[in-house]
Amino acid sequence: MATPVELSRVIFIVMREMRAPMMTLIVVYSLSILGMVFIPGPEIDGETQYLSIFHAFYFMTYTATTTGFGEIPFEFSNAQRFWAIACLYVSVISWFYAIGSIFQLFQNPFFLRAIAEWRFTRQVRRISGPFFIICGFGDTGSVLLRGLSEAGWSTVVIDQEEERIKALKLRNYNIPVPGLHGDATVPKHLLEAGLRNPMCKTLVAITNNEEANLKISAMARLLNPDVGIITMSKVDVFEDTLATLGGEVHIVDPFKTFAKVLAASIHRPGFYAMNNWLVGDKEASLEKYVQPPTGAWVVCGYGRMGYEVSRVLNKLNIKTSAIDPEQNMERGHIDNYVVGRTTGKTLAEAGIEQADGILAATDDDGHNLSILLNARYFNPDLFTIVRQNRHVNEVAFNAANTDMIMQPSLVTARRILFLLIAPLLKSFFNYLLEDKPDRGKKMEEVIQRLRKTVGTKKPELVTIDITREKSKAVIKWLDEGKKVLLGDLLKNPDDRDRQLDIVVFVIKSGEEVHILPTADYEIKEGDQLLFCGTHMAQRLFNATINNEYKLFYIKNGVYMARGYIMQWYIKKTNKVGVRVG
Repeated sequence: MATPVELSRVIFIVMREMRAPMMTLIVVYSLSILGMVFIPGPEIDGETQYLSIFHAFYFMTYTATTTGFGEIPFEFSNAQRFWAIACLYVSVISWFYAIGSIFQLFQNPFFLRAIAEWRFTRQVRRISGPFFIICGFGDTGSVLLRGLSEAGWSTVVIDQEEERIKALKLRNYNIPVPGLHGDATVPKHLLEAGLRNPMCKTLVAITNNEEANLKISAMARLLNPDVGIITMSKVDVFEDTLATLGGEVHIVDPFKTFAKVLAASIHRPGFYAMNNWLVGDKEASLEKYVQPPTGAWVVCGYGRMGYEVSRVLNKLNIKTSAIDPEQNMERGHIDNYVVGRTTGKTLAEAGIEQADGILAATDDDGHNLSILLNARYFNPDLFTIVRQNRHVNEVAFNAANTDMIMQPSLVTARRILFLLIAPLLKSFFNYLLEDKPDRGKKMEEVIQRLRKTVGTKKPELVTIDITREKSKAVIKWLDEGKKVLLGDLLKNPDDRDRQLDIVVFVIKSGEEVHILPTADYEIKEGDQLLFCGTHMAQRLFNATINNEYKLFYIKNGVYMARGYIMQWYIKKTNKVGVRVG
């Protein structure tokens, strides 16, 4: 719908800017051709010759290209030559005027924007499968888009800064990513991005402006009540408003998310390592656990992050001191509040020498790094957590050798990535983090299975739907009344005696959620599976659920007869299938 509109805008701007030059050329050429037609030529065999309209047009055309073919179809009279001289000078001036107007047109910002929007809508309309819309291509959007591209998902990007869209076109993604330089709060741009396309699954609002995220989310809900919405918000008042939009809305707060991860890591040392490993963090390892201490903590910077972390630590009965330049009335989670900048004096007042951990949580990267240096001078054994606000400072933060780095853009991108490609992961994590005696053991078992199946290979989180479109072979077997067990699908379709490198985390069947299902689970139509495995294992799993010959081999240990003769032979001998090798 948007493409004809943008095409009309392009045509309108071209016609408006080129109207005068085109009319000038038409008038000049019309008068020139008429003059050449009516001016008498030379006498041949006693008869005066005249140029036809076609020959006059032909003469004016090839002279316009500065190509000289001579005087045809006969030599001109002096009157025709005089008229041709006048026409040539006038036409050259007219062409200079027209060419200058063309250059001016291609410098017109409105024309360039219309062309960009027209091309963008054409690219969006070419997307054949499900896709997401990302509003905002900053640090968060860049990390998120990389993850979605590696997972094989199509994405459309809108950003208000032109330089970011130019950078987007230079990135090497696995799937082409259409990008539009525009304001995502304008409904027209959302429609151009395919918001009303049935294949648009989710809109992600992650701009740096809280109000813009709210407007984008509200516009999206009005324009398409069925689309999913994920938005980033760090302010309670905006979160309350977003929660009332209705439909599927996920609000991602990086500070709340990190605080929950920190709390989980205190009780489940392997959780932080597994969380980072699943998302593909290059530095993450299932062998290296991170367990924050339960002793006293010092929080430097009592902003939103400091508040959320202090609140979580307070729930765990961990003593907390805070240092902040401003008075803050919300001190319910703090045992000792020190007003002032973080210096050696204020650190001493906060009890840094007796503390077990420190959190540098200001919005200034340089200040956070200096806090770590000062704190280590007083207490070298501190467990350190630092907030990294800008991705470009990554080298400096890695050199600081901290225990945990909290980068808001990275935390947000990973949280959204999980929501998009592995929505069942939340149920899995909630199960592992439940306050029950066996959950710590369960997490260790999961980590051991992941070490054994995936090992040092890159893990891939995959969500599989058992539907007629995505699992043809399985559905056919179920329609025939045959059972398909989860253990069958986890066998290698090339050698059924080997298992695929896959660990199934969750199966959702209707309203029931099965965590870490066993091999004897019976697959049903409509089931949704979440598993972690290698890329090759994922491809083999997809081959099994969509290829009835591979599924037959896995179930029976023999191959299904394909040709008419073999099918006749199998039926005649009452055999199940063909045994090869």
